[in-house]
Amino acid sequence: MKVSRLWEFAMLSKPFEKPLRVWVGLGFPRQLNTVVDAYQFATDWCGNSPEQKAAIRACKAALVGDVDAETARGVFAAFARKKDILVEDGPIPPAIEKARPSDHR
Repeated sequence: MKVSRLWEFAMLSKPFEKPLRVWVGLGFPRQLNTVVDAYQFATDWCGNSPEQKAAIRACKAALVGDVDAETARGVFAAFARKKDILVEDGPIPPAIEKARPSDHR
């Protein structure tokens, strides 16, 4: 049921005006293009911080049309910035990418 419901949201989810990138795994960037992408990332993230909860709530609100996608993007970006996993704008220099720590908690 959860997967089919998520698929319904994915079909309705509009892309962000500008995708977000977050650090994952061994320091690799992952691009999040839609509210569904951000929601999945936030719900899969281990933790239970107020910022994470706010990101999940904002994404849910965007998925049902209570707020726009850019509002959810902003709240998610605040969560990612607080957890030091937000890839700031600009290209990722190879030396920095390789030096990025793998533990993002």
